Amino acid sequence: MRQTFDESTDRSFGSKHVPLIRQAMAQQGLDGVLVPHEDEHQNEYLPAANDRLAWATGFTGSAGAAVILKDKAAVFVDGRYTLQVRDQVDGSLFEIRDLVEGGVPAYLESAPAKGARIGYDPRLHSPDALERLKAAAAKAGAELRPVSLNPIDQAWGAQRPPQPTAPVVPHPLQYAGEESSSKRHRLGEALTARGAEATVLTAPASIAWLFNVRGGDVIRSPLPFGQAILNSDGSARLFIDPQKVTPELRPWLGNEVRLETPSDLPQALAELKGKRVVVDPAQSSAWYFEALNSAGAEVIRAEDPCALPRACKNPIEIEGSRKAHARDGAALTQFLHWLATEGQANPPDEVTAVAKLEAFREQTGLLKDLSFDTIAGAGSNGAIVHYRPTKRLNRRSEAGALLLVDSGAQYLDGTTDVTRTVAIGEPSQEMRERFTLVLKGHLALARVRFPAGTTGSALDVLARSALWAHGLDYDHGTGHGVGSYLGVHEGPQRIAKAPNAVALRPGMIVSNEPGYYKEGAYGIRIENLQVVTPAQEIKGGERPMMAFETLTLAPLDRRLIAVEMLSDEERHQVDAYHARVRAVIGPQVPAEVKAWLDEATAPL
Repeated sequence: MRQTFDESTDRSFGSKHVPLIRQAMAQQGLDGVLVPHEDEHQNEYLPAANDRLAWATGFTGSAGAAVILKDKAAVFVDGRYTLQVRDQVDGSLFEIRDLVEGGVPAYLESAPAKGARIGYDPRLHSPDALERLKAAAAKAGAELRPVSLNPIDQAWGAQRPPQPTAPVVPHPLQYAGEESSSKRHRLGEALTARGAEATVLTAPASIAWLFNVRGGDVIRSPLPFGQAILNSDGSARLFIDPQKVTPELRPWLGNEVRLETPSDLPQALAELKGKRVVVDPAQSSAWYFEALNSAGAEVIRAEDPCALPRACKNPIEIEGSRKAHARDGAALTQFLHWLATEGQANPPDEVTAVAKLEAFREQTGLLKDLSFDTIAGAGSNGAIVHYRPTKRLNRRSEAGALLLVDSGAQYLDGTTDVTRTVAIGEPSQEMRERFTLVLKGHLALARVRFPAGTTGSALDVLARSALWAHGLDYDHGTGHGVGSYLGVHEGPQRIAKAPNAVALRPGMIVSNEPGYYKEGAYGIRIENLQVVTPAQEIKGGERPMMAFETLTLAPLDRRLIAVEMLSDEERHQVDAYHARVRAVIGPQVPAEVKAWLDEATAPL
C-alpha cells in the first residue's frame, strides 16, 4: 500500500502545525496563506508528501481547502465530510465552513484585514479559480501574492515525506488495446485540425493513457507523476523523475518520445515561443499559463485532448473491464455471502466489514489496489453520503438496520466501483419501499435506449423519477466516468442534474448509482458500472439507438425488494440480471457460496 496519512489523523495536527505555518508566513511577509487540497498534478488522491491540507489541518478527505490567516483560520468541506471534518479537525483553531455554498471566495471577501497579503502557490490553483479568489480578496481590500516557496512546505521542512518514486512501467498492449504511437499521431492530427502545434499535458491520467504506462505515485490510482509536450507531428517530450525510469521504459516509449527530467520542463516551455499551444485550464495550474505567456507562446484554452479519447474505451479495454468485473463480482459475492451468514448472526462493525471485503479481493491474486477507500456505513452512518469509517467513528451493524458498502478495485484489465445495500436482520417496510424506489430508478437508467448526441444530464431524471413521485431525492450525481486501470472518477462525461455538454459515446463507462438517505436513520444506494454500446436499429424504428451494457455482477438483496411495487418489465429485468450473475459468478465461488447465490438470485 502506498504512503498516505492515517485515516485517524488526530486533532492535534492543527495545534502542532498552524504555529509553524504562521511563522513561515511571517518570514515571507505574508498575513495569510491558501491551502487547497489539490497538488501540482490536480489529483483527487494524494501521496503523503503532497497532502498539505491534511498536514496543516488533520483533515484527510478527498476534497476541501483551508485559509490560514494571522489571527484566524477556516477549513472548507462539502456535505460528504461534515462528520469526518469534525472528528479530525480542532474546532478551536479552525472554523468549519461549507466548500460549496460560498466556499473560499466568500470567506476571502470578509475575513482578511484590509491590506492583508495572502500567499498562494501558483502550482496548486487553476487559472480560472485563481481569478475568482483574487477578485474575492480584492473586495476585502486584501491582495493575493504568488510565492516561490509554499509556506506549508517551508513549515513542514525535514519532516515532509519524500516525493513518491514508484517505477513507471509499460502497460501492455493486451490491456491498452492501442499502441502509444497510434494515440500520439491521432491526437497530433486533431491538434493540427484546430490550428495548434503542440499541447502541454499535466494530468497523470493523460500521461498514463497516452504513453501506455502506469505508475504508483498516487494511492488508489496507478498513476505516474510527470508532464509531457505532445507535438502535432506525434512526437513528444516526457518529463519524469529519473529515479522512476525503469530499464524497459526507454525502448517501450520508442524513438519519437524524448525522455527528460522535470528540471528540463521550464526550458522546454520557453522553447514553445511563438507556437500555438493547447492547455486545459481545468487540469493545468496557473503556473503553466504564466510560463507559456512569459515565453511568448499563444495559449489556446481547451480541454485536455486526451480526455475524450481516453473516456471512449476500445474493444480490448471493454473486454478487460468485463473480465475484471467478473473477477471482482466473485469476490464481492463471497463478501455478501459472509454478511448473509456470519454477518447476520454476529453483525460486523464497519472497519471489520471493510477489511473482510478487501481480503476477498486479495484472494483473487490479481488485486493491484483498491480504487478508493471503501465506504461502509452502518445504520445512520449510511445516510452520510461517502462517509468513510475510521477507528473513532466505527459503528457496529445492528439487527433491523441497513449496511451500505461502496467499494472498488484496481486490476490490470479494469477498474471497478460497486455499491450494495444489505439488510441486517429484518428490514422495515419503509426501508423496503424506499430501496425499491431507488431500484426502479436504477433499472430505468440501465435499460434506456438513446440517440447519438444525448448527454448524461438528459438521462439523469430516469434515475430520480420514481423517488420524485414520492417527494424524495438524493443530492449527489447519478453517474461518473471510470477509467481503464486508471482513476475511478474520470471525465468528461457524467450523469447528473447539472448541465453537461459532453454527449455519451460508445465505449464510455459510467456508474449508475441512485440513492436515498434518511438523516439519522439509514442510507440506500445501488451502483453498477455500465458501458455505452454502439447504436443499433430498433425494429420499426427510424433512428439507431445506443444503450448500456451492465458490467457489474453481484446480487441485490432480494429481502429489500418490495416486488409488488415493480412492473412486469422491472421484475423480468431483475430476474434477467440475477440469472446473468448466477451464470457468470456461480462457477467462480465455493460450493457453499454458490448454493447461497442460487437462492439469492432466484426469480422474484
